[in-house]
Amino acid sequence: MKGKNSIWRQFPGSFWCANVMEIFERMGWYGFYAVSSLYLTGRIVDGGLGLSSEDRGVIQGLATFFLYLFPAIFGALADRFGFKRMFLASCAVMIPGYLLLGIPDGFWGFLAVYFLVAVGHGMFKPVVISTVAKSTTEKTGSMGFGIFYMMVNIGGFLGPIVAGVVRGWDWQYVFYASAGWLLLMGITAFFFYREPPRDTESESKRTLGDVLRDMMAVVGNGRFFLLVAGLLMLLVMGSKWLEPGIYLPLGGGWIALNLLLDAIIRKTKSKKAAPWFWAPMRVGEGRYLVFLLLMSFFWTSFNQIFMTLPEYIRDYVDTSDLIRSLTPAAVGVAGFFQNLGIDTSDWGRAVLEHGQVKPEHLINLNAFGIIVGQVAIAYLVRKLQPLTTIIVGSFITVVSFLLYLIGQGGWIIVIAILVFSVGEMLASPRSKEYAGRIAPPDKVGMYMGYFYWCVALGNLFGGLLSGVLYQHYGPVARGGTDRPDIMWIIFAGLALISVILLTVYDRWMKRAR
Repeated sequence: MKGKNSIWRQFPGSFWCANVMEIFERMGWYGFYAVSSLYLTGRIVDGGLGLSSEDRGVIQGLATFFLYLFPAIFGALADRFGFKRMFLASCAVMIPGYLLLGIPDGFWGFLAVYFLVAVGHGMFKPVVISTVAKSTTEKTGSMGFGIFYMMVNIGGFLGPIVAGVVRGWDWQYVFYASAGWLLLMGITAFFFYREPPRDTESESKRTLGDVLRDMMAVVGNGRFFLLVAGLLMLLVMGSKWLEPGIYLPLGGGWIALNLLLDAIIRKTKSKKAAPWFWAPMRVGEGRYLVFLLLMSFFWTSFNQIFMTLPEYIRDYVDTSDLIRSLTPAAVGVAGFFQNLGIDTSDWGRAVLEHGQVKPEHLINLNAFGIIVGQVAIAYLVRKLQPLTTIIVGSFITVVSFLLYLIGQGGWIIVIAILVFSVGEMLASPRSKEYAGRIAPPDKVGMYMGYFYWCVALGNLFGGLLSGVLYQHYGPVARGGTDRPDIMWIIFAGLALISVILLTVYDRWMKRAR
């Protein structure tokens, strides 16, 4: 016991303060994100915005895409101006953002405010991770990041519970709750946070231009970055404003144009230094970019638990079997509080909606499963290679999607979500470990700094695909074909493609060594 206590004492106050702030920040984010699909597509008479599933997917995909691109930029700014200032600045952006989210009643207004919220969370993310990294040592790092990951899931578990309860009264309370958690985070930062020891002189020398050059170095050069950015822009525009018959040929034409220009540049190559737009395209960290692209398939599938599943549960799932199973326990709990003189007659609104269990409470089983099972799963697979574990985890997500084909009862949804959680516990943590292992020794920091690009792409692809597929295969009343089974098969197929490609990638990497 003494040895354990000595290790715990090695964590400074800044470490514990960062973990507390992480709980509040995750409660704020997931408090709304877990119910965002329901709010965006909910009926206006029920307090929702009444948007289409396609519009909902565009909003979720774009906002979260930029959220995971911002950390690299704001991390550099935090190095220059201080961690505490960046924490407080993120609060100054997020709190008004959540309070404003309840005002817009259309697509563009909500997207603009939600983008502001994403900026705030993007400001927070690199600083809290840097604090944990700088307040742990080689000896305490494994335990320190394990504690941090647990705090992430505790916040992700508690936030949706509160949101599910308060939205039974009014959707505005969801936004107030998220703003309230972030206010507590700001108070914690202002009064208790002390910056960990760091080399402020050398860190402050890394300018925003240095960050952008590093980002370009990972991709390749400006020409190749322009090609990729153009394709992503066409993808986003095509998801809402253009028909496939327009944006797909445009995408092919954009690729052909860049390849033709590349051929011309190479033939007319001059010895003089050419501007970036007249340089041949160059791919940067090739094997790392391939890994990030393959992992984006996993994150595309992963995000369906927050983007697509809430709508599916609301529109298709009959949770009466769950309600029957849990009624005795619920009656016992209510009776206990009634004996204490507490009125429980209105408690059902916190859990049920239209006689069914609220979707967010079922989805929250994902975070609960991770809190309960992550340590055990990590122990069981500790001797497996990281990429092998990632492949197994991705395959388990395939199985979880196929479980939705069995039926539309509450217990099936519970089992599918918990099975999915096992896949996430295998794939997500080890993917970060693998990214660090394949990095050249002198580029580990850069590789890890841009790992979240695959998460960003997964959010973008996941949001756009979720909206399009649910709009097409969802309820007839919302313009769909009422074939959600085909939708789940497509998502399972996408996850299976990632399994196959990761297996091929693994063999390629082994031959390259």
